[in-house]
Amino acid sequence: MARRERRPERDPADARPHLPVMLPEVLASLAPKDGETYLDGTFGAGGYTRAILEAADCRVISTDRDPTAIAAGYAMVSEFKGRLTLVEDRFSNLSHVLDQLGLDGIDGVVLDVGVSSMQLDQAARGFSFRNDGPLDMRMGGEGPSAADLVADLDDKELAAVLRTLGEERRAGAVARGICAARETEPITTTLRLADVVEGVLGKSYDGIHAATRTFQALRIAVNDELGELGRALFAAESRLNPGGRLVVVAFHSLEDRIVKTFLADRTRTVPGGSRHMPAASVPPATFQALSRGVVKPSDEEVEVNPRARSARLRAAVRTDAPARGGDAFAFGVPRLPLGGLEGAGS
Repeated sequence: MARRERRPERDPADARPHLPVMLPEVLASLAPKDGETYLDGTFGAGGYTRAILEAADCRVISTDRDPTAIAAGYAMVSEFKGRLTLVEDRFSNLSHVLDQLGLDGIDGVVLDVGVSSMQLDQAARGFSFRNDGPLDMRMGGEGPSAADLVADLDDKELAAVLRTLGEERRAGAVARGICAARETEPITTTLRLADVVEGVLGKSYDGIHAATRTFQALRIAVNDELGELGRALFAAESRLNPGGRLVVVAFHSLEDRIVKTFLADRTRTVPGGSRHMPAASVPPATFQALSRGVVKPSDEEVEVNPRARSARLRAAVRTDAPARGGDAFAFGVPRLPLGGLEGAGS
């Protein structure tokens, strides 16, 4: 029986310009000043970078692992006459980037975590099932693609990825369905995978496509997004000057939980313990929180830009205490069995 064809779904947000999420809140938290140097970890369409450069006579170093984003930003480099430096690299490598530029420390770091709306909107990148395209999902073009994971992981490995990174409740059933379908025909396109998942879970009637969690999980695994975030937090801690600011915008609970756990640990000054156990010594806090809890987008912003609805901002100021370093896995970065596929989830 021939595979049914499905009309590509249109996302109403696709026609909107790419709006930087929570821009006023990011600027308020970063508080750019003349003469200082900031790092924008995800250049994307340049929204945060432009706003920082326009807010003060400062320097901005912007990184992005996506070469198309960097190529599109060169006009902005000329526009700001030497105040902007673009670097094609992952934000987890910010220490290396600063070393290459001869900089010891910086005064602020902004991390916009996850996939950009530009990447989602380009069918050829394979991030979304709304239009058919190759099942790729690689932000930088290197390492195994989503199609490789779908082809090579066994059902238990695949289920672990879907359950952990996509929070898919029926991960086992979806994984078994994918493994059965690939025996008949390789799964190499976004709509083919979406059809397989929908065939297992059934059509959703709540406005959220049945394959949403599967696509999220594969994208995060392919790009090692949670590991990248964990390493970037440690790098920011090590390279921010005293008084420098860390601002992180996350878009789902897995990311936000890592940031929340990291900052809770780094801002804690009260020893733990109970009347039954002696209090453990606490190293000096390396950050001071800028606000209590998480900052969410305004209702007005969500109405204009629905993609902002899940955004969560956390920010802190660097103290003069020595950086602690550590293991990202201690802050919620999961370890996943990926069948020895190098470059994915490492």
